[in-house]
Amino acid sequence: MWVYGAQSYRPLGTAAQYTVVPGDLAVPLPDHLPDDLGASLGIPGITAHRTVFADGPVDGKLVLVNGVLGGVGTLAAQLARWGGATVIGTVRRGTELDRIDPAVVSHAVALDSGDPAAAIRSHAPDGVDRIIEVALSDNAELDDTVAANGAVIAAYATRNDRTEIPFWTLLFNNVTLRLLGSDDFPAEAKRQAARELTAQAHDRIDAGGRGRILIDIPQ
Repeated sequence: MWVYGAQSYRPLGTAAQYTVVPGDLAVPLPDHLPDDLGASLGIPGITAHRTVFADGPVDGKLVLVNGVLGGVGTLAAQLARWGGATVIGTVRRGTELDRIDPAVVSHAVALDSGDPAAAIRSHAPDGVDRIIEVALSDNAELDDTVAANGAVIAAYATRNDRTEIPFWTLLFNNVTLRLLGSDDFPAEAKRQAARELTAQAHDRIDAGGRGRILIDIPQ
């Protein structure tokens, strides 16, 4: 089993040795998949799924994932690729580019390059269809520059975000800005994410490849 929502309006969360959640927040994990895999899903996985699919299928679309090596970004990129999208991913530094899985991310761009917007545009001349954003306060101007007309920016907002949104240019480019907070996703969206995350994780394990690192601390 793997669980999610263990700290949403209740104490401790999954960092505790034991936690109790309602039955529908405990998701069956196929027998041949390790518990460690389930421990890597939870809120990052639910959030990633919502950022990718909240506005419908991504098959055939260009999806930009900012912070593609982060907890949410890594899973969002995998889910977008699984959903049939071409994924462009960004990292903070050029030294991180060799950590990106080319089977998932078709084009990678370092934000410390001379002109990351131009680099993204070289792969998406008409702009990107969806932008997955976990640092809107840092990347709002970049997102505005590379978004296609009618694009969706799905931003996982935090309490520390103090973003000045480029309202008028987004408005005239017909961009939808979706702000997401994982505690308040619709219940059905969470259940769908749980089902599809388990299926996608199953496929990913069978196929091999790079992924996140989980530290197992002996008791």
